[in-house]
Amino acid sequence: MTVSDDSTMPGDLPGDLTGDYVLDPARSRIGFVARHTIGPEVRGRFDAFEGGAHLDGADPSRSRVELTIQAGSIRTGNPRRDAHLRGKYLALGSHPVITFTSGQVRRTGGTAFALTGDLTMRGVTRPVTVDLELAGVEPGPASGPRVLFTGRATIDRKDWGVNWSAAAGLVSRTVTLELDVAAIRRPPPPGR
Repeated sequence: MTVSDDSTMPGDLPGDLTGDYVLDPARSRIGFVARHTIGPEVRGRFDAFEGGAHLDGADPSRSRVELTIQAGSIRTGNPRRDAHLRGKYLALGSHPVITFTSGQVRRTGGTAFALTGDLTMRGVTRPVTVDLELAGVEPGPASGPRVLFTGRATIDRKDWGVNWSAAAGLVSRTVTLELDVAAIRRPPPPGR
């Protein structure tokens, strides 16, 4: 993620960042990396997603995040592989969305956080912990700041029933999720 020259890297999550945020999809990337036994890593991304967060600068443990990904928006640069992933891996016909809802936020260091929540994919919900780093804060539109986060989580695809037998020996069981996200603070409701 590129951080502009006018961004800041606070040592603490300042209280003035408290508020409700909406994901900025034009400046965000949700991707993944999987090892392949007969070739290079397979990298991909999802192009359609939306989400929001409530950040509590005074008490980050009270923060929360929700994310919805359109499973059909998966892209790896290979249309044939993408169609295969949509069908065999993601079961797009019966499970068109992937969701994440946070349950716990814990500060692990200055601007580092562990975000634990429920990831639902293929109709299966399992807990996942995302290691997040506040990468910067920059001026946003009139409603307030834009916050920039990077994150990673490693999951075992078999935990979500992604164990199509023909892929068992070709694709690693572990998949790394990679997040580069920007979120813009929503203006407070009228009268606040």
